[in-house]
Amino acid sequence: MGTLTGTTVMITGASRGLGRALARSAAREGATLALCARGGEALEATAEECRGLGTEVLAVLADVADAADVERFAATALERFGGVDVLVNNAAELGPLPLPQLTDAPSSALEHVLRANVLGPLRLTQAVIGGMLLRNRGLVVNISTDAALIGFAGLGLYSASKAALDALTRSWAAELQHTAVRVISVDPGDMFTDMHMAADPEANPDDLLRPDDVAERLLTLFAGRVPAADRVEAAGLE
Repeated sequence: MGTLTGTTVMITGASRGLGRALARSAAREGATLALCARGGEALEATAEECRGLGTEVLAVLADVADAADVERFAATALERFGGVDVLVNNAAELGPLPLPQLTDAPSSALEHVLRANVLGPLRLTQAVIGGMLLRNRGLVVNISTDAALIGFAGLGLYSASKAALDALTRSWAAELQHTAVRVISVDPGDMFTDMHMAADPEANPDDLLRPDDVAERLLTLFAGRVPAADRVEAAGLE
């Protein structure tokens, strides 16, 4: 039996990058998985790989920027598994490519980024956290970035959305401090992913973290070793 046997883990953006790495790592530890992403073929490939590791997987084609998709994903997962023990709000949008300066970025682009990076996590967390409170256990991990704290040219839309997600995390952590349910933001660091290379095409892959290595660090949170802070860097997890 793995360290996550009997645990249901819900992951958004599970078709690639960190989301896919987290799904594989959690599956190896025996977790039951509820996965969503926009890319159907890539999502199913992740699901099949995890099923091959001996775990039950629900894979739902869904865009977290779409309120109806979020509701459908949550409802399907809760009907199948009865509850969620760990939610990872991983799916995210950078905004238009090539990345625009804020002086040129259309407000409609910010609206879409906020729907994906803030409203999606908000809605999904609200959908599952009631069950966590009733069972007196649960963890919500919001994937953040150093861009939520530091200004980078071209990342204004993404930065604003992740700063908002961090603010939601702090508020949830304060509201739930006397319960057994935890909400935490995690900065995974700069990883070799499609999103990072889209944001910084000149980046040297050799200088970037591998999602599989970051996922192994985050797995310590899933297993219950959650720091007291409401925001951490993955590099500091053991």
